[in-house]
Amino acid sequence: MASDQNFFHNCLLSLYLIAPPTYISLRFLQAPYGKHRRPGWGPTMSPPLAWFLMESPTLWLTILLFPSGLHSSNPKALFLIVPFLFHYFHRTFLYPLRLCRNTTNPKTSGGFPVSVALMAFGFNLLNAYLQARWVSQYKDYEADGWFWWRFCVGLVVFGYGMAVNIWSDRVLVGLKKEGKGYKVPKGGWFELVSCPNYYGEIVEWLGWAVMTWSWAGLGFFLYTCANLVPRARANHKWYSEKFGEDYPRGRKAVIPFLY
Repeated sequence: MASDQNFFHNCLLSLYLIAPPTYISLRFLQAPYGKHRRPGWGPTMSPPLAWFLMESPTLWLTILLFPSGLHSSNPKALFLIVPFLFHYFHRTFLYPLRLCRNTTNPKTSGGFPVSVALMAFGFNLLNAYLQARWVSQYKDYEADGWFWWRFCVGLVVFGYGMAVNIWSDRVLVGLKKEGKGYKVPKGGWFELVSCPNYYGEIVEWLGWAVMTWSWAGLGFFLYTCANLVPRARANHKWYSEKFGEDYPRGRKAVIPFLY
């Protein structure tokens, strides 16, 4: 038990330590997939397969770890882990399937670097362990008199963020289906920000941090910001440079009205 606690604390510390260098590095160098695809990163693989493989640890590792936790049969723990699994069921299965169905020409859609997929796989192993062990083992449900209040408020925030994220991804994947290159996304949250998909995911994990009320949940939220905010900024710059005067000047990168 003590060894697992030490391992958990070391993993939690690692989550916080990798966030600053992630943010700093992504300010200058974007992961080479999607709009920022470029050669020099080794072999590539199909994007749908990459998304499936690199996101999968959040499902299978969580499902493996959760039953061994002290609170695995506690209804509060079960309610708490469901949104996490729901998000990653969508990201692991439904999103890759949507990419497959809407890719008109696999040869021109570009490959996903295996090196980037492996880094994402490693992060998801770390994060799935932390979130699953916190919810099933280390959270003190009996002493948390505000659990259901936090859970309900966080769930509303999480659900709103996930709805924005899924809707935005549908719009972007739909544009790819047309097979005529990149276009300016329009409608809904795209009228306010260039990357509402990233905005939605940031909001999701803010809701998760509220639901779990934990250093593990907060660390995941902060790492999400460190990863997605610089990429949203780079995407916003890419759109502005590619479309010039045709790109709406009032749009922010990722946070409506602010950034």
